[in-house]
Amino acid sequence: MKFGVRRPSIRKSFAARTSPARFVRHSLGLKAPRGYGWLTNPKRAAYNRVYSRTSISFWSLLARLFR
Repeated sequence: MKFGVRRPSIRKSFAARTSPARFVRHSLGLKAPRGYGWLTNPKRAAYNRVYSRTSISFWSLLARLFR
């Protein structure tokens, strides 16, 4: 489990935003509503919740500094 600041990867964030699977899912409207992760995969949802609370995004850290 990571604690502290997450290191951004521009290559991975670009790949995630331009993937064919994301394009199909968004264009067909197959996205589940927010909060449905607990129903589809509770183990991953629990991990993601802990991870997001124990680590800080690099971009939000920059936003706080320059606000």
